[in-house]
Amino acid sequence: MPIPAKAFQRWLHGIAPNTSTSDICRVSGIKRTTLAQQLVRGKVAETTVVSISRAYNVNPVSALAAFDAYSQLTDTRPPTRPELVSQISTTDLLRAVLARSVADPGGEPAVAAPAGSSALEPAPHATSVKNWVEAIDDGELRHRVSAATGIAPQNYSAQLTANRLAPELAVATSLAAGVGPASGLVATGLVTEAEAGWPPEARQAALDSLSDGQLTTLAGDRLQTLGRALRRQEHDHEKTEKIWENLG
Repeated sequence: MPIPAKAFQRWLHGIAPNTSTSDICRVSGIKRTTLAQQLVRGKVAETTVVSISRAYNVNPVSALAAFDAYSQLTDTRPPTRPELVSQISTTDLLRAVLARSVADPGGEPAVAAPAGSSALEPAPHATSVKNWVEAIDDGELRHRVSAATGIAPQNYSAQLTANRLAPELAVATSLAAGVGPASGLVATGLVTEAEAGWPPEARQAALDSLSDGQLTTLAGDRLQTLGRALRRQEHDHEKTEKIWENLG
């Protein structure tokens, strides 16, 4: 939900008093025309608040929490283990499978590598939003989000398929699932793990805590999902080529 322009201007005056719009845009990397258009429409994008917050060394989550629409972000609950695992990319899962196999070539159960022993790709990844929702879904989550926000279930699903989720929906999803409200903003890439208050190396620790069986099953599930997506893309590509052939 975009931020009301008046509330945004009050907030902006608080963190950058007596600073011109030109200077704010220059420091934050926002185009002047973009900010001007948002102010004229009376709705300022969350990404604008985040960019300006970072430029003035203000935590973006705390900045968003200052607005009524995002007041729930004052809840700094840590992420659950399923959430942390959901934000580990498929590539990193496969690397972990291989690393454990190499570490124990005899076939005995491998011991997890020490936490922080390898760098994980930063969140988010290619399927981070969908994986995050699946990690916290009890089977009724989408219905609760739909009832709370008024979004049609098919529109919600379409956003997940595209690996995106509007900030207000990300927070609404967190609240409906009973997890920390900032977690969805990490999954969507609006804020970083550190900005959301996730403990350092938390994802690596969650990965290390998986048994060999859990890790292998999860990596296999991810590969199956990736395979289905690639087959759909190939099918769509073939259909497009046939259409062009028929058009001559």
